[in-house]
Formats: sequence, structure tokens, C-alpha cells
Amino acid sequence: MELDARLPPEALTPADVQDVARRAERLGLDALWSSENKHDAFLPLAYAAAATTRLRVGTSVAIAFSRSPMVVAQLAWDLQRMSGGRFLLGLGTQVKAHVTRRFAMPWGRPAARMRDYVTALRAIWRSFQDGTRLRHDGEFYAHTLLTPAFDPGPIDHPDIPVSIAGVNPGLTAVAGELCDGFHVHPFHSTAYLREVTMPNLARGAAAAGRGPSAVAVSASTFVVTGTDAAERDRARRAVRERLAFYASTPSYRTVLEVHGWESAGAALTQLARDGRWDDLPGLVTDEMLGQFAVEAAPDEVGATLRERYQGLLDRVAPHQPLDPRPSGDGWDRAWAALTRPVR
Repeated sequence: MELDARLPPEALTPADVQDVARRAERLGLDALWSSENKHDAFLPLAYAAAATTRLRVGTSVAIAFSRSPMVVAQLAWDLQRMSGGRFLLGLGTQVKAHVTRRFAMPWGRPAARMRDYVTALRAIWRSFQDGTRLRHDGEFYAHTLLTPAFDPGPIDHPDIPVSIAGVNPGLTAVAGELCDGFHVHPFHSTAYLREVTMPNLARGAAAAGRGPSAVAVSASTFVVTGTDAAERDRARRAVRERLAFYASTPSYRTVLEVHGWESAGAALTQLARDGRWDDLPGLVTDEMLGQFAVEAAPDEVGATLRERYQGLLDRVAPHQPLDPRPSGDGWDRAWAALTRPVR
């Protein structure tokens, strides 16, 4: 099981990004992931790659449907070249409201659209690498023009690993069918992994004539830790807020259904629609917290992650981002100890 870290989601200076990357490499972590919330997911990885020699850098995740496959293909190609083959491309769909109303892009049949998207990426990369005529005419995307003036040409490491993220069975099966990896949403439980994620990965892999082990499964996981009771209480409150937000989203209702908590999800959705955001965390019970988060002393976070996810995940990252410098709390001890028990 590889241990990874996440870049902080807030705006960072180039120097801060590089400090995070160097710290991750010194800690012996395998990869550093960026996410796409308020800021672009690709840009900081160029700085992270330039500051390191071993650390892998990846998007977990970049929004696919807000961009043309050609745009993502070029970004990934350049990052793979700049990093010397250390780039990991992770893509997600987002949900309908954000794709249509925030990005003003089309939506529909996300699993089928993502299959076409990944297929288009690989067709474009083949053209970049060996000059094959670009001819991808898919159900959603058509790429049939690549003139020499706009062809970046071959690179030393052309096989860019592609992972997709998802919650529901359709996208999970697409990952099993044609992707190198699958990013489990942070809003998950081990029961959901066993009962929904793994069977659907296997279903997709079988349809493509390959085994499920061909897909590296990774997740970021909510962790409650701290050096004293007050710090742990603050961590619990913060995790409850995130869990309540995700549980209020109808697209993620299938995770709650595994545990029989549909009524809680409906109540959370209604509170969100009413704008009562401060009331959401109160509906996240201790039982829910135990299913959707790991709680451990700082020195035991790594061992607890290993115990929970052994046989389920190939890569795991605490959802808590890695700061550029020590933060003076329990996470300093947790990060220092993580690589020893997990590897």
C-alpha cells in the first residue's frame, strides 16, 4: 500500500507548493495530489515536479467535463514530460449542476461520456507519440485534426496512467474496463468498498477481459487525530462538517443506502436546500463518523489506515492536506510516523 499526501486546497505561492513537495519527498511519501476546488489542479504540479526527483505528482481529481479532451491531453503530456514520467492523471465528472451551471458545459450519461473521454485522450496521445493520424470519432467527442504546427511530438514516457473518480456503479465499471486506476470518493466506508466499489470494478474489468488487479484503487480518507482532547474535538467537528456536506448531495446517496441511512440523507438534503448549513453536522451521528472516518492517535494513524484498508486499497492519503511547514499540532507527529507502519 502506497502512502500519499494532498496539496492544501487554498491558493499557494509557487514557493509554498515546492515546500510541500520537498516535504512529501523527505517524508518518503509516494505521490502528491492536487484537487480542483477553488483553483486549477494542473498548475501547481509543474512547480511540485520541478522541486523533486522521485515524488509522483497527480490530479485527484481534475474536472474532465469542463475541458475538451484535447486540452487535458496537452496538459498531461507537458506535465509528463516536465516531471520525467512521474505524472498521474486523475479525472472526475463533477455533478450535473456544476457542469451545466458553473462551467456551462453539456451533461448527460456521465459514465458513457467518461468512457469516450478516456478513449479520446489515448487516441490523441498516440498521435502525439508516433504520428498516427488522429481519428477519434466518438459518441460525445470527435478529434480529427492535428497539424504539425500544433503537435507537441514524442516524449520519453508516453504511457500516462489515467484514473477516474466515481461513487456510483457506472463510473466504477468504466474504471475497471479501461483505466489504470480508480479514485474512491472521500465519502466512503469499507462496507461500500466491499459491496459496491470492488464488485463493479471487477464487472468492468471482466467485460474488457482483464482482472480487477489491473486497476490501482486509491482514496483519501478523513482522519481524526490530535495530541489532546481539545484538538481531537476540533478535528471531529471539521470532519462532521465535510461528511454532512457530502451526505446532503443526492448523487452520493448510494453510500448512505449501504448502511440504511437514506432518511438521514434526505433530511440533510432538505436542510441544504433550505440554506441551513450550520444545522447539517448535527445529523452526522457517532456511528456515521466511525464508518466514514479513521480516528487514531498521531503515532497510530498509519497502522490504523493499514488495518482498515489492507486488501481494499493500493494507495491511501489522509484527507488532511500536507502543509508547507510543520503546523505545530498532532499532524506533525502523524506525518512523521505514517510511512513507517503503512509500508
